[in-house]
Amino acid sequence: MKVEVSLYGSLARYLPEGTQGRTVVLDCPDGATVEQVIDQLGIPKPYPTMLLVNGIHADPDTPLNEGDPLALFPPLAGGYNGVPMPKTADCDE
Repeated sequence: MKVEVSLYGSLARYLPEGTQGRTVVLDCPDGATVEQVIDQLGIPKPYPTMLLVNGIHADPDTPLNEGDPLALFPPLAGGYNGVPMPKTADCDE
């Protein structure tokens, strides 16, 4: 089956070579999930923070259908990456 995948922001680097724009049509096995498409593109875990199928929030285990548009977004701002934050001066100091 074919699925239309759009990658935004920093995820665009995982588009197949030669892709024009940010959208690619991928051949996927029937019943493929969002997670399988993400893996097919080589996007490492943790997965993108916003996954949309047909414009509706989806989970990695959401099954896809022929022609479904899948949009993947990286974190839009901030976030915690596990690295301790340096202590900063208090505003009162």
